[in-house]
Amino acid sequence: MKLSTCLHQFFDHYLPRIKGSGNNTIKAYRDAFRLFLPFAAKHLSIKIESLRVENLSTFLILTFLNKLESRRHNKAQPRNHRLAALKSLAKMIRFMYPENRQIADTILSIPQKRTQKPLVGFLDYEDILKVFLSVDPKIEELMDWENEQETLAWLDSL
Repeated sequence: MKLSTCLHQFFDHYLPRIKGSGNNTIKAYRDAFRLFLPFAAKHLSIKIESLRVENLSTFLILTFLNKLESRRHNKAQPRNHRLAALKSLAKMIRFMYPENRQIADTILSIPQKRTQKPLVGFLDYEDILKVFLSVDPKIEELMDWENEQETLAWLDSL
């Protein structure tokens, strides 16, 4: 099956109508395939128009993701975003073209790279008040207090 046919179905039908993806997601996936398709064609020494679903392999996708990291200096997060686009295509292939389920399953088995989530270092006085105001309606009284010491004493009592 031609990959171009599959991609038209993916962007025109699956993402907006079946999955209900937003415009930003569709644009991000489009950008991922703008990088992937030329890479895949060059790597396989064929034209982009000649790419087939059967050409999609774990080796090809991992090579693509590794090239993004080495040549474009992508970190794990943008790498995982590109992989998410490819996995979404694989889910559509599995759903709409069950005869290619094995290819889709191999793509879906590719793990994401682990990323470090940034930690919040500290919260200053105003940020603490914002947190409390978002949780407890009694805290609104704090905003009317003129004496900051009274506010701090109240916070210490919790």
